[in-house]
Amino acid sequence: MSKTVDLNADMGESFGPWNMGDDAALLGIVSSANIACGFHAGDPDVMARTMALARDKGVGIGAHPGFMDLQGFGRRKMQVPHGTLANMIRYQLGAARGMAKASGTEVRHLKLHGAMSNMACTDHAMARACYEAALDVDPDIIIMVLAATAMEEVVRELGCNWCGEIFADRAYNDDGTLVDRSLPGAVIHDPALAGPRILQMVQEGAIITESGRRIPAAIDTICLHGDTAEAVQLAASVRSSLTAGGIAIRQFPGRRR
Repeated sequence: MSKTVDLNADMGESFGPWNMGDDAALLGIVSSANIACGFHAGDPDVMARTMALARDKGVGIGAHPGFMDLQGFGRRKMQVPHGTLANMIRYQLGAARGMAKASGTEVRHLKLHGAMSNMACTDHAMARACYEAALDVDPDIIIMVLAATAMEEVVRELGCNWCGEIFADRAYNDDGTLVDRSLPGAVIHDPALAGPRILQMVQEGAIITESGRRIPAAIDTICLHGDTAEAVQLAASVRSSLTAGGIAIRQFPGRRR
């Protein structure tokens, strides 16, 4: 049986007449889409349009909630009480589920965005607050977590349906967290580097850090950010490298172990 992996991208991040990324092109490459829910990016029209495109392409739909931070694109850290944070997750997931149902499709998974995700990958209590809130709305939803972080520990403790994610275009610290975007080399822009690097990680079943350290990881899905100028080229490079390496691209089924 051949090894398989999912490819996901963040999208639906345009707002009104302002356009972010080439969602239509990415939807021809990825197998799952994380669609913004209006807090860090997106709006109802963009959400509906992106979900319809994903549906027509047979791409799995995920809710992508973040902090209420349109100006900062959800990448600024915010100190939010856990009760409020939980309601923010319920609110955004509820909106995504409603829009998906109206489009004749469904939300398969949930993935935290930006600073919310970065904070939750080292803060067990915050991750638990977010994930328990999502499970309140949909007990069967697949929670997408940054592999080998506090997020993974929390979903294992909860016994919920989850999948492990690594990033195609981000560098890693030795503790499994992402290198801060403000640091040199944090974001990988070269498609020729991204594809072979990810193939190696999938083949080894491990995150390869900046220092070369290997961190064993549950690699179910690979994130391809949609908001960079070279996003489509990076995505195509990753997909072609994986396919050439004998890795099939398929939506993740989720796991409970």
